[in-house]
Amino acid sequence: MSQEQINKLRFSGKTAIVTGAGSGIGKATAIKMAKEGANVALFDLKDDRTAETEKEINAIRPGAARAFDVDTADSARMEKAVLETAELFGSIDVVFANAGINGVLSPIEDMELEDWQHTLSVNLNGTFLTVKYTIPHLKKQGGSIIINSSINGNATFTSFGMSAYSTTKAGQVAFTKMAALELAKSKIRVNAICPGAISTNIDQSTVKTDELKEIVIPIQFPEGSQPLECGPGSAENVADLVAFLGSDESSHITGAQIVIDGAESLLH
Repeated sequence: MSQEQINKLRFSGKTAIVTGAGSGIGKATAIKMAKEGANVALFDLKDDRTAETEKEINAIRPGAARAFDVDTADSARMEKAVLETAELFGSIDVVFANAGINGVLSPIEDMELEDWQHTLSVNLNGTFLTVKYTIPHLKKQGGSIIINSSINGNATFTSFGMSAYSTTKAGQVAFTKMAALELAKSKIRVNAICPGAISTNIDQSTVKTDELKEIVIPIQFPEGSQPLECGPGSAENVADLVAFLGSDESSHITGAQIVIDGAESLLH
């Protein structure tokens, strides 16, 4: 790709931070933004998947991606990674707070406090720290923050055992709206997306307790729970929405809560 072609792309000259960039929605978004001209900082716990994402992007545009070994719930590591990103690429323009876990699925009375706190720490503290440390850089020229929430806790409440997860997802939407108003004068837009069932690796972070079966109420839909696609959406579907919200095409959208679930939540 020539420099002239890159200059015409919608993220040309911009830098995006993507948390949870090693797989799923984070990886798909990082690749899409890089293809559209962005330099991309990949924030994730260091493993082969994050390195593979970095390699894949740099094969498309050499030097466009850098992987950072960072726990988004760790304040010191987050602050350091954000500063290094700004120094490396020169600016921070788009932030996708995507990292999260399902955590332990358990009846409330059987859930351990440590499991509750761990899910809140990763999903809520991680989102807070991602936004907190990127604001000073975004203020320099304005920008866009996208927070990956969920239909769980916002539109649907039938994911039994996911009380901690759903609480964090509802909290992310409230945080989005507070941040959107607070940061509007700085030309920083903040929006939340609420995916439904998406084919990703997040189930690897899920632990189901034996007691879960005691509270499950069977819900059956004769023709499936995703009317539009007859199955889960793809990570690329979500990446398309994130890229739109990160671009100048959505310059008048902030404080929004956008559902992307193929009408799944409308069945509940």
